[in-house]
Amino acid sequence: MKSPLLSLPGAVPAEGRDEGVAAHYGDLFREQRALADGTGLVDLSHRGVITVSGKDRLGWLHLLLTQHVSELPPGEATEALILSAHGHIEHALYLVDDGETVWAHVEPGTREALLAYLESMKFFYQVDIADRTDEFAVVFLPAGSIAEVPEGVVVRETPQGRDLFLPRAALESYAAANGPAIGVLAYEALRVEAHRPRLGFETDHRTIPHELGLIGAAVHLQKGCYRGQETVARVHNLGKPPRRLVFLHLDGSEVHLPGHGTPVRLAADGADGRQLGFVTTSARHHELGPIALALVKRNVPVDAELMAGSTAAAQEVVVEP
Repeated sequence: MKSPLLSLPGAVPAEGRDEGVAAHYGDLFREQRALADGTGLVDLSHRGVITVSGKDRLGWLHLLLTQHVSELPPGEATEALILSAHGHIEHALYLVDDGETVWAHVEPGTREALLAYLESMKFFYQVDIADRTDEFAVVFLPAGSIAEVPEGVVVRETPQGRDLFLPRAALESYAAANGPAIGVLAYEALRVEAHRPRLGFETDHRTIPHELGLIGAAVHLQKGCYRGQETVARVHNLGKPPRRLVFLHLDGSEVHLPGHGTPVRLAADGADGRQLGFVTTSARHHELGPIALALVKRNVPVDAELMAGSTAAAQEVVVEP
């Protein structure tokens, strides 16, 4: 779904999973600084929007999700995962309940499979699941923003800022009144800086929540059964995850950033060394320079100098080994 904000001056379309919105509007670092200062807005209208209404909605979702939501207060933001039977991450949902309906936004390209799964699990519960992507666009306002929220718009407020479920027909006029519009590259750079994982970037077909530091943030350890809970409990109580998320400071002299999937090795072993992990997301940050997130084997020493492809990389611990 192509955003109308792509018609703004300087807009450069994003590619890949973020296709449909702007990567930037001509000045990546200016846009990052604006976000960090609490100004502007990010067009996330390519994300899927799903609602669940009905009197059983919270109790029913509680049975399916990794998060404790059976008593979720209206207006309180949370995030949750859906896992496979083996505990691997399949879906990520960013939720808020308005007192009558649970609103969630999800990664582009995932809503069809998620809707199919939710529909298959309705059984006798009184819930109504709806795809609202054609009607509502997600807009992000950074923490500190003084932009007004139109009456009746559902808001999901977090320490990072506010996610607005804005009527799609109002997107262009709202951006004109509350801009400047900021591209997803700036949003992603600040996400990497904050070590926040993203489905499809920091995850693959075998990622478990412990590897990304999602226990607590998206996985509640004291709740009833859900699919994949056995793996979550076993790893938490008896073992360690096989991999861990790390933050990388990349050599700033390199022209190109290492892309998603770039092998990570010990610098001492050189280009022919054994692969110990891979880059998940890389970005150019307005203060830190080139940075990245990566998944590496748990036993990689925390003080080891690494190479991301041909780029030297110093690591910071995100998930303890």
